[in-house]
Amino acid sequence: MMTITASPFQEALELIDRLPTGDQEALVEIVRKRLVDQRRREIASNAQSTLLALREGRASYGTVDDLRRELEE
Repeated sequence: MMTITASPFQEALELIDRLPTGDQEALVEIVRKRLVDQRRREIASNAQSTLLALREGRASYGTVDDLRRELEE
């Protein structure tokens, strides 16, 4: 007989289903805040990389029209 094991994701969902509604709501809020914080860190990291590239002359800035002109050259 073949045993089918649940994925960690499915196991987590089943565990969450066993929590009281208030705990489920709190968990959703905690996860949402963590995702927002993670995205903020990603944005900050991208900004730092962009600023470094600008300082090192590896990046440039301008308008969309400037970009179009550069691509046409």
